[in-house]
Amino acid sequence: MKYQKFYQKSIQSPEQFWDQQAQQLDWFKIPKTILSKDKYDYNQWFEDGQLNLSYLCIDKHINDGFGEQNAIIYDSPVTNTKEHISFNQLHHEVAKLAGGLQSLGLKKGDTCIIYMPMIPQALYAMLACVRIGVIHSVVFGGFAPHELAIRIDDCKPKAIITASNGIEIERIIPYKPFVDEAISQAKNKPEHVIVFDRKLDVEIPKKDYDVDYTTLVEKSTAIDAVSVASIHPSYILYTSGTTGTPKGIIRDTGGYATALKFSMKYIYGLDEGDVFWAASDVGWVVGHSYIVYGPLLNRNTTILFEGKPIKTPDASTFWRVISEHNVKVMFTAPTAIRAIKKEDPTGHMLKRFDLSCLKYQFLAGERCDVATLTWTEEKLNVPVIDHWWQTESGWPMLANMVGVGLQEVRPGSAGFPVCGYDIQILNEEGEEVEAGVEGFVTVKLPLPPGTLTNLWGNPDRFKFGYLNRFPGFYFSGDGGYKDEDGYVFITGRVDDIINVAGHRLSTAEMEEIVASHRAVAECAVFGVHCEIKGQKPLGLVVLKSGELSDNQLIQKEIIQDVRKEIGAVASFRDVLVVNRLPKTRSGKILRKLLRNIADEQQYNIPSTIDDVKIIDEIKSVYQANFIGIHK
Repeated sequence: MKYQKFYQKSIQSPEQFWDQQAQQLDWFKIPKTILSKDKYDYNQWFEDGQLNLSYLCIDKHINDGFGEQNAIIYDSPVTNTKEHISFNQLHHEVAKLAGGLQSLGLKKGDTCIIYMPMIPQALYAMLACVRIGVIHSVVFGGFAPHELAIRIDDCKPKAIITASNGIEIERIIPYKPFVDEAISQAKNKPEHVIVFDRKLDVEIPKKDYDVDYTTLVEKSTAIDAVSVASIHPSYILYTSGTTGTPKGIIRDTGGYATALKFSMKYIYGLDEGDVFWAASDVGWVVGHSYIVYGPLLNRNTTILFEGKPIKTPDASTFWRVISEHNVKVMFTAPTAIRAIKKEDPTGHMLKRFDLSCLKYQFLAGERCDVATLTWTEEKLNVPVIDHWWQTESGWPMLANMVGVGLQEVRPGSAGFPVCGYDIQILNEEGEEVEAGVEGFVTVKLPLPPGTLTNLWGNPDRFKFGYLNRFPGFYFSGDGGYKDEDGYVFITGRVDDIINVAGHRLSTAEMEEIVASHRAVAECAVFGVHCEIKGQKPLGLVVLKSGELSDNQLIQKEIIQDVRKEIGAVASFRDVLVVNRLPKTRSGKILRKLLRNIADEQQYNIPSTIDDVKIIDEIKSVYQANFIGIHK
């Protein structure tokens, strides 16, 4: 009942509810206008307020007497490095880098791309940008130069901040050469590339636009945080679009800060001073909200982990980090747990560590299967909470709000709507469906603070993609249903976006690359079930008539093409050659049917199929090639 009363207040009186939450922040100018509309007739929060994210994450805590508290614990098993960074140290690094950026000509309203591995300098760069009102766009370091070039041309950064290299298991990722290649491909040319040398004997190609990160910080003057409007963009974060062209999600400042502060207390159950660990990457929304801004806003110590759940050095790494750094709440993707479970199915390695500090284990980023949830509960002996949200939302939309009161965990469900999200399941006609009936997952407007405010440079696409389908509602792009008790179950995307280990990727974009191969006449790329990653892409190709090339060679070349254009993050490793693809009589490829057959799910053959015999042909190709394809 406590949750229901709290939640209903947020839905029935949103302005009063969020005004009270905004008062938890230290504003430079307290907002009087709580909810308003922009020129696109879309809701804005705290429009006349003024504040600064960097100030809230650092300066406020120092002013309150907590300068010596650990702000960040950097734990890097791949480099055998550990570093404890206090709020005072964080202030020194961020304020001087901000001064350096300002000396290079960056100012409020400019954009800056950050292409960094999981090192403290990535966080310094983000916090330095927001300190001076520069809009940052963090690009995941696993993306190939082509993907980076697309983002350079879209947000037109004045500078790029990068590092000499990233480190994977027994592999060096050459960041600086990737940046140089991306700039050569891009039409827009940034003025500066600020390079942090990790001193790992990696050769750094020199260019005229290069600026040495360390030298810049050393010679610069520390500066104070500037005041920005609540509706000023804090960052742009790109997410896969159904057309294959990434969408630049715009996040505001005041609404975002309000939502994150709220979420740390009421969703994750954290008090100021607690240690929190989100095992993600700063290139994703989880990294923005729950490695950087959320924990630091709430004066939590945040864990910055550079490694993998396994092989750095083994499947005990997560448990070591929790035990060693006294982590109270952890958040990771089900993929990570599945990888650990595969290496250590009995949980033997877990028993080597005292995990009594851990109170809750949160999972998100992809749909959590019941077996993974159950295994994690059994081994950790704490509540394991599946919750659901998106890059667009910026913070959870469905959750078990443990800070309000722990509800029954219902496996397969991501819980109840979070305060501010009036989640409704609609049918094609926009009518709410009954309990147990699957439909489109939507949120009645207005969305709460902290959610996307627009798409960078493309308000028409914003309206078309999210608002036009169901007027008065935000359309999430996911399908799902509510049970009779109000628990929400998310069943998956209703478009061509797949979720690979928590990473949203467009199969349309992969399909374009596959189709461009000289030997391919037509193709289909779609997501199939993967025991470890949740989903992975599978490509089916029909070769051109008279093509005599070796099938294995073609398959290898296609895989390399996708890796080159999108990056290893796509996990594109499976291509099957077929004689033809199932289509409707109007020529539409039946991708959902192909996926259901591959995953051995129940399927209906549409009456519009042009030739039903092709189903048996596809089945035989799957049966001949599917050994290990779901691993």
